[in-house]
This record gives sequence, structure tokens and C-alpha cells, in this order.
Amino acid sequence: MPGRKRHIVVDCLGLLLAVMVTAANVTDREAALPLLECVRARYRRIVLVWADGGYAGRLVGWAKQQLGLSLWRSSSAATTPQGSWCRPDAGWWNAR
Repeated sequence: MPGRKRHIVVDCLGLLLAVMVTAANVTDREAALPLLECVRARYRRIVLVWADGGYAGRLVGWAKQQLGLSLWRSSSAATTPQGSWCRPDAGWWNAR
């Protein structure tokens, strides 16, 4: 399959933390391994990563076990927890 795929990681404000460009035939899960390793090496305080449904399977356990990152997978905003917000100074908290 010709083309490119862009894999990005942003912070709570939408600021770019990491980017990887791959061939279009590289799956999200394959690209996530080195991308998440890069994020972990540069940003040690990150513990939770929100990702779409393409980042699933064994990747979830690998990220937790190898990198200490929890992946929250969502295919739409409707499945994210109500009242959850991210504050750069305090991390995740529940506004309920």
C-alpha cells in the first residue's frame, strides 16, 4: 500500500511531544512500540496515554509492563469518562 502514516503524541494542551512517520502499511500497534519508548524516555512523569481503538491487543499489556504506561483506548469521545480533565501541573483528576 503506497503512502505515509503519521503517528503523533500530544500533551493535554495539544502540544506535540513526539511524531513518527511510517509507510502506510505499518500498523498503529507496530509504530506504537518505538513511539511509546521514545515518549517514556523523554517524559518520565507521563503515566496515562489516551489512544484510539487501533492501539489495542498485546500492546496494552506491553506498555504497562515494560514502560509503566496505562493505555486508555477509545474509539470515540463518547466512551471517555465524563468529567475527566487533564491539568499539566497535576495530571488526571475527576471533576465530578
